[in-house]
Amino acid sequence: MAVDTVLTIAEIRSVVAKWRQAGEKVAFVPTMGALHDGHLSLVLQARAEGARVVVSIFVNPLQFGPSEDFARYPRTLKDDVEKLQTVGADVVFAPAAAEIYPVAFQTSVINKKMSEGLCGKFRPGHFEGVLTVVLKLLNIVAPDMALFGKKDYQQWRLIERMAKDLEIPIEILGCDTIREKDGLAMSSRNRYMSAEEREESALIYKGLSSAKAAWERGERSLDKLTALFKDSISQCPRMKIQYAEIVDRFSLEPAGATVAEKSLVMIIAVLFGDVRLIDNLEF
Repeated sequence: MAVDTVLTIAEIRSVVAKWRQAGEKVAFVPTMGALHDGHLSLVLQARAEGARVVVSIFVNPLQFGPSEDFARYPRTLKDDVEKLQTVGADVVFAPAAAEIYPVAFQTSVINKKMSEGLCGKFRPGHFEGVLTVVLKLLNIVAPDMALFGKKDYQQWRLIERMAKDLEIPIEILGCDTIREKDGLAMSSRNRYMSAEEREESALIYKGLSSAKAAWERGERSLDKLTALFKDSISQCPRMKIQYAEIVDRFSLEPAGATVAEKSLVMIIAVLFGDVRLIDNLEF
């Protein structure tokens, strides 16, 4: 069955209303398009929950800084819809920017704490843009659940926090990162890399895995664990670490020098020329 594509808020609300009348569960997967197997895995998980699946494709201008890649971000709607058909998505919501942000739009969502560190430190305003569009999309679609990939770990936790703080009656699910054969986290931005850069980017997951292996052997010095990641990245001088931190999985607060409990995640951002790659691994 072909995947329907709707462009307006009124249309998607009408579709969801019919499902509700039939007593069906609704799942929502928000994306910016340029879909890969990571996105498709979210749809498959939603289908496994027995839900109808709405996938939004919207390149959100509010979450890009002035020097970031909004203009060149890949827009591949036709290919995306074809991919979504293979995994059983029910409908694609692909609004224009003016549909989401009409001329009089002036409200935003700000997290005062969890957004400050990690990616938030280097991308001011980014998470305000993310939370604003996600809240608006959740209000438009009104699903039972929304699924997000753990590759964007800070984003997932911020959305989870927003749902709790604002009493949004929607289950926020974090889903495992889908990786290439060499461990690189799948990302729409991977296509920006040259063949040589793509090969060298495997050092990211290698470094994360080295740190996790040391943790499992009993190493509890976070400085030493972080050093293992940095040592891996240092094998490629063109790759620069923007940050590499070990934080609490839930609060995202720094874990301190040494810890005993297992509730941590190493979160990293690496610059490879003009490509910014993020990843993480839970300990």
